[in-house]
Amino acid sequence: MRSDTIETFLAQLAARVPAPGGGATAALHAAQAAALVAMVARYSDSAKYADHAEEIATITVTADRLRQDALGLAEEDAAAFTAVTEAYGLPKGTPDDAAARSEAIAKALVGAASVPAVVVAVADEVLGLAERILPIGNRNVISDVAAAAEAARAAATTARVNVEVNLGGITDPATSGELAAVAGTVDDLVLRAEKVTAAVRDGLVR
Repeated sequence: MRSDTIETFLAQLAARVPAPGGGATAALHAAQAAALVAMVARYSDSAKYADHAEEIATITVTADRLRQDALGLAEEDAAAFTAVTEAYGLPKGTPDDAAARSEAIAKALVGAASVPAVVVAVADEVLGLAERILPIGNRNVISDVAAAAEAARAAATTARVNVEVNLGGITDPATSGELAAVAGTVDDLVLRAEKVTAAVRDGLVR
């Protein structure tokens, strides 16, 4: 995905193939959110913002890292969902085959749910950066902080669905509980994103 054009990716997304799908788009939402935060930080790297230079530098480096992390997760998600598809395609004609198939499906579903769970964590980190840059960043690009918050929210809510859709097939209660707990954090993230956007919009109309 790193070398694909946007047009190529969208064509693959629109095709009747298992992956990429919603999970990959969640990760790409997170990557875009991180890129937007990094852009605002770079526009805030000047003498005018010298009082916050260290904080802005940290935000820039962290946002760049999270963008790369999110891109990797987009690729991992596509691979994880492909593994699920392959597991469902295993033979089930004998009891041994059926048991092996069930075990493979359960294992693949853990992978398919675990990747979007990490996307939620990345979205949370990116939103935290947006919250940090909001009061100190260049006001000329402050609308992009809201754009970052909205992209982080889209990443988290989309990833949550992709966690939840796999939970029913995960047989280990501890793993299922951990993943469900991650999904449960998204509502708070949504509220935080809404606050960032509201703060930006409030500043724009004054």
